[in-house]
Amino acid sequence: MKPMINRSLLTAILMLSGSSYGADLIDYPDGYRLWPHVKSMTIHKGHPLQNPFLGIHHIYANNQALEGLKKNRFDEGAMLVFDQLQSNDVGMASVEGKRVLIGVMVKDNKRFPKTNGWGYEGWSGDSRTDRLVTDEGMSCHSCHTQQKDHDYVFTKWRD
Repeated sequence: MKPMINRSLLTAILMLSGSSYGADLIDYPDGYRLWPHVKSMTIHKGHPLQNPFLGIHHIYANNQALEGLKKNRFDEGAMLVFDQLQSNDVGMASVEGKRVLIGVMVKDNKRFPKTNGWGYEGWSGDSRTDRLVTDEGMSCHSCHTQQKDHDYVFTKWRD
């Protein structure tokens, strides 16, 4: 059995030690699959983003993010979840395989000023503890800057 981590205590320790990353921890988005599903897509072999994003993607939005998609501007607390799964060909269909990762964007201008108010985090596979973002979201945000006119979000609202 893995020990439970007291996130508040961990954040306080990291802040006292001089690490700014501790204050920016993003919690795993429990229940995100009950949020509105706003997009799906598949990245195939040969796509420029196949490494690391090969597979099927589902995008979920909390209520703040849903409103942000509609108005092309996101308020504090908006959260988008990127659920990436392996894509398996079965006959003439592509079906979901194992989860590759969960990615999260959360709007919080005070906590994430270096990345235009967006915090990024990811978890490997089905893990809720194996975090993937190690550079305060800078590598994630460097790609999202091409969507500056849409508040750094790739997903667009579709009726």
